[in-house]
Amino acid sequence: MSSVLRSVRKRKKGRTLGAVDVIDRAAYAELEVDAKVELIRSLVPLGLMHIEELLDEEVTALAGERYARKDPSVGGRRHGSNPGTVGLAGQRVPIRVPRIRHVTEREIPLRSYEALHGDRAGNDLLLKRVLYGISCRNYAAAAEAIPGAIGLSGSTVSRAFIQASATKLRELQERDLSREDVVALVLDGKTFAEATMVVALGITMTGEKRFLGFVETDTENEKVLTPFLRSLVERGLDVSQGLLVIVDGGKGLRAAVRKAFRHRALVQRCQWHKRENVVSYVAKREQPVWRQRLQRAYNRPEYDEAFAALQSLQQELEDRNQSAAGSLGEGLDETLTLHRLGVYGVLGRSLKTTNGLESINALIEERCAKVDHWQNSSQRQRWLATALLDIEPRLRKVMGYRHLPRLRDALKRALKIDTTTSKTKAA
Repeated sequence: MSSVLRSVRKRKKGRTLGAVDVIDRAAYAELEVDAKVELIRSLVPLGLMHIEELLDEEVTALAGERYARKDPSVGGRRHGSNPGTVGLAGQRVPIRVPRIRHVTEREIPLRSYEALHGDRAGNDLLLKRVLYGISCRNYAAAAEAIPGAIGLSGSTVSRAFIQASATKLRELQERDLSREDVVALVLDGKTFAEATMVVALGITMTGEKRFLGFVETDTENEKVLTPFLRSLVERGLDVSQGLLVIVDGGKGLRAAVRKAFRHRALVQRCQWHKRENVVSYVAKREQPVWRQRLQRAYNRPEYDEAFAALQSLQQELEDRNQSAAGSLGEGLDETLTLHRLGVYGVLGRSLKTTNGLESINALIEERCAKVDHWQNSSQRQRWLATALLDIEPRLRKVMGYRHLPRLRDALKRALKIDTTTSKTKAA
């Protein structure tokens, strides 16, 4: 029994999977094409071959050719090797690292090994594996098996993920927003591990979607959101040419937008949230009919027609359900901002609701729902930032993005922005 336990402990401590095969270039050159393709797919033997060549090149440059007569101008001397590791395919692989000493007995470090010892690509691969569903505890069994790989314990993977995700959080928080020509901004809160994360999604003049940042708060309140929005301006967000801000209708968000951006932004309240708020007051059997009627009214492309149709519905609701009528009338004009700007027909489908960010919330859930226990705020923010940066390259341009210049021109006219100075005139 004790011998079995000792054997188990020994295997756990070792964390190795067998000997590593290394192929030299002569053997690689003799392989058939199919064999080379298979070898390239396996990556590890080919990677180790190039690593050994890189180390040998640096050793030769520092100490001359092996067994050659020593050149007095060459100050380095070979001095055996030490065990070391390099990062390959997201895991650590052991190698022998040549040692070089100066004639003065001073150790000469190999720059190539120092670069290979840290593996940024490997950290990104590990981060994606954990993000897409491999728990730190099961990483060793689920990761790609590399003969001789080490450092696959749950604690090692956990530490590596924390470090990599912290880097992603800093990357998102420190983004230089002056490079992004943002014409519209979508703000929406997501319940995330018993906290509310308000995410800011920017839409550039070319129609691309960029995550500008997020803030953690208990509720969407003005005191928290105003400094957050001002921080976006401090990081380079340019609002001098006008900005359309799409929100779900929360009073805290709207007040924060007005305080942070002053007279350089117009609010477009989400029509979907407004419609659902209104129909929630009527009887369930009547909700589908009222939902369709409200949507038909909003879909009228001209402002006067849409406003008149919605006012007619509001008057009809006054006799049937005054609460529903009050909900429709509250902030009604802000739900028609795109109509007033004259761009609803070409950009309404993309910018009339916060649904673009709502669908992103579903993608965040796919990546973060596996976490059963959230320990602290740092963990929540690291996971969210990592998920957002992973999602961003997959986002499509907004529909009708070619008409975004029309939106900017309309914003300048509505906000009385001087096109020559890009400053807002005094109201």
